[in-house]
Amino acid sequence: MRRPWQQLLFFAFRLLFRRTVQNGLRGVWRRGEMPGGAFVLAANHHSWWDAYLLPVLLLHLQRDFSVIMTDKRLAEFGFFRFMGGIPASRPRQALSALKRGEVLLIFPEGELGPSGSLRPLSEGAVWLAEKAGVPVVPVATRVVLRGHEFPEAYVDIGAAIEPDGGRLRQVLSGMIAEMDVALRAAPAEQPLAGFISEIRGRKSTHERMAWWSSALAKLAGARRV
Repeated sequence: MRRPWQQLLFFAFRLLFRRTVQNGLRGVWRRGEMPGGAFVLAANHHSWWDAYLLPVLLLHLQRDFSVIMTDKRLAEFGFFRFMGGIPASRPRQALSALKRGEVLLIFPEGELGPSGSLRPLSEGAVWLAEKAGVPVVPVATRVVLRGHEFPEAYVDIGAAIEPDGGRLRQVLSGMIAEMDVALRAAPAEQPLAGFISEIRGRKSTHERMAWWSSALAKLAGARRV
């Protein structure tokens, strides 16, 4: 239970996180559904945006959550404590979050790495899910700059699976590979097929200027008449 001042800070950082996503991205597109109840959300970590993107999406979907972070990162960015940050060295705190029915967000690759194939996964996500008796939900994310001024974020939510490290790696690797193939094949200025727009961000300059261009063209045509 948050104290009043903690609740105030939570709402302040919640607004800051959402504004950061909306001001820095063209938007967030989602495929798949979040299951009900508690589960461990295991996502790849190939973009700086991940730590903002997924908490904002969970808040948008009205889900209570906590985030496992390394002790080093949590010490560097202490404000994440007000957004559900839990030190990796405190598994009991993470298990308590799951028992409260929360979503527990984990990046099992650990540190942020370059976009590409999945790196080795730690056992923490599976271990916590087993201990709490909850499923693991694999989530693949990609933040890409394509045919518009600002990057687009795509979040693919997989089906819940039993806690199994080998299975998690297999499923998540396949989801990432499938998304990468789709991104290479899709028209650059169109969202990926099968994904729905979840959070709108910033339009490109040429899109924002489209109305003015149309108005000026009409005005010029009227003057010629």
